[in-house]
Amino acid sequence: MIKYGGKMNRIYKAHINELSGQVQTVREHSEQTAALCGEFAIPVLRDFMRALGVLHDAGKLQDSFQRRIDGENIRVEHSVCGAQIAQRQYPGAMGLMMEYCIAGHHSGIPDGGFANDTPDMSTLCARLKRDMEDYSAYRTELPMIQPDMRQFAQFLMQDCDRDVERLVDKFAFMTRYAFSCLTDADSLDTASFCTGSSLEGVLKTDFSACLEKADARLKSFVCRTRLQRSRAFLQRQVFDKTGEDAEIYLMNMPTGSGKTLCSVKFALERAIRKGRKRIIYIIPYNSIIDQTAEVFGELFGADAQILRHQSTFSYEDGADESEDYRNALKSAAENWDAPFIITTAVQFFESVYANKRGKLRKLHNMADSILIFDEAHLMPQDYLQPCLRSISYITRYLNSEAVFLTATMPDFQELMKQYALPDSRMIQLITDTAVFKEFQKCQYIYTGKMTAEALLEKGAACPSSLFIVNSRATARILYQKCSGKKYHLSTYMTSYDRKSVIAEIRQELIRLETDFPDGTGVPQERRITIISTSLIEAGVDLDVHTVFRELAGLDSILQAGGRCNREGKREQAQVYIFELEDGTTNPAMDERGGIVRGMLQRYPDISCQESIAEYYQRLFFLKKEDISKHTITQECKDIASIPFKTYAESFELISSRTVSVVVARDERSRELVKSLRYTGTGAARQLQLYTASVYQWELDDLIRQHVVEDYGTGIYCLTNPDYYHGDTGILFEAEDYWI
Repeated sequence: MIKYGGKMNRIYKAHINELSGQVQTVREHSEQTAALCGEFAIPVLRDFMRALGVLHDAGKLQDSFQRRIDGENIRVEHSVCGAQIAQRQYPGAMGLMMEYCIAGHHSGIPDGGFANDTPDMSTLCARLKRDMEDYSAYRTELPMIQPDMRQFAQFLMQDCDRDVERLVDKFAFMTRYAFSCLTDADSLDTASFCTGSSLEGVLKTDFSACLEKADARLKSFVCRTRLQRSRAFLQRQVFDKTGEDAEIYLMNMPTGSGKTLCSVKFALERAIRKGRKRIIYIIPYNSIIDQTAEVFGELFGADAQILRHQSTFSYEDGADESEDYRNALKSAAENWDAPFIITTAVQFFESVYANKRGKLRKLHNMADSILIFDEAHLMPQDYLQPCLRSISYITRYLNSEAVFLTATMPDFQELMKQYALPDSRMIQLITDTAVFKEFQKCQYIYTGKMTAEALLEKGAACPSSLFIVNSRATARILYQKCSGKKYHLSTYMTSYDRKSVIAEIRQELIRLETDFPDGTGVPQERRITIISTSLIEAGVDLDVHTVFRELAGLDSILQAGGRCNREGKREQAQVYIFELEDGTTNPAMDERGGIVRGMLQRYPDISCQESIAEYYQRLFFLKKEDISKHTITQECKDIASIPFKTYAESFELISSRTVSVVVARDERSRELVKSLRYTGTGAARQLQLYTASVYQWELDDLIRQHVVEDYGTGIYCLTNPDYYHGDTGILFEAEDYWI
């Protein structure tokens, strides 16, 4: 027994350390969680977060929970109790936000539901009606905190302009933010007590040392040619504005102007100047992260311990690192407690709009950050409003700044005004664009419809040619039709094979330029043909003689042009835009391609700034319904009925989800698959290097043919090697049939 306030009280247990037998009481856990919650919170919500932390585990004061923690095999619901207290103790929006967070702090934020929901349903309204056991001991066990309700209401109403939709959307965001603070605090305190150690803050980055290295790299570049001087001129415009405060910075820089290095120097300058805790570099595709991480790793060395958060990276792979360090990396990936993070746009936005603690736990660590959105124009059109709104909230309310980085900049100032906070403070970092023409190193020529044979014949006349098409099926067909020194790249291939092919292509292109510097007299057997999907357009630095790009969006076409005459060594280079006579169709690509098709008739140079502006004007500003159709307020106009769970489950930035199939390609991968098969366990992240991507219906086809098996683990492995070819990847019928 222990005493509080002079009275004899029962010991209410929250956790028991299995190794030491030590008990953490409900009061201790609640107070420590509340303290962490307050530390994580923005100042205006600090008392609110502490009150939230105090109440979250009030249900553990039920007698049945105490019997369960003492070993009785019973299921006990405890999350509802704290929500019921919040409903009574804190009326209005403040109490409602607490109710959502506390009721869902284990299972995820529930849908709000409606007044007539019955207790057996899973909505918040339903759960609050449930009859719980006596938990009245909270009155003596838990120190009740009374936040300033007026201050809370004023904060909530800020920027809403009496608009119900804005209020609902902001309330939903701040609820997810509060949930993030609560669940991370709860998780960290529980882990600290139960393991006796904390992995918090293990990863370190010295921003000042990193900035010195970035400066040294920039100073090492010579400025002899017009192109080099133009590059330095653009970068200087950016660096001259590091002292100007804004919420969102627009960095519009052409391909080849050093955007990546420029953006990270700007972010480091701002982080040091404003005392930000972290830099988060957000990239559109998994395939680009490897290259970006290698660039930063080589540049910063030991001064930056970079957290890579992507589905294809394994923290178990670092055999030279200690187990504690690898555990720290895995822990940081859950809550982003790291100073330098590289992640994907899918991870970022799907975390912001999640309802489960596993994903949403990291949201509060997006505060006090510099967010760099690489290839910002690739934010999905159908989810553009939710994406822009979340950025405006993080920068306005969570003390962060965002940098939009792209070579083809939409009018984000107008887009933010229409679809997010209309008065977001924004700065154009590049105001003098006169030198952009120096980076236009190729001519874009529309060929119209062509047969595959005619297209390949045209490419065969070039020393090196790159064909980029819109589908993996088309890539495979073209590859099979062409002859000579040829290469194929698509996500039907494993990352293991793609890396090998890209390395070989680079070597062959270097050899070709060394032997034939002027590009003439190249014998047929030395000419190089590369067939690829769009994966090559960003993050794969190749420099080929001629590019052929299937009709697509203007951004894709200009990205493809970035692989042509990349170093500007030739006066004239061509990018041919074609349509295949028997090509497959894709509705989204057809819409973008249709816009470009019309523009090709009007613009002699489709890469000019006027052309880019018109393209995005037609794509974004004439499609208002598409842009706003996936906001949470489309289904809800009342903060008591927000469909958090339903919305999170439907929030998918990638409409056609792919699934991974493991293909053993070397001895290491064969051992990993063997472990999976015989033990039912395996390092899923380590296997990512050996996975190829297929659509669900393609996986179903492989299952019907009995050539894949998951061994009861959910990780599908290819069991018949005849269904994979190193050059083209996954096959859907074996190359050879034996009768």
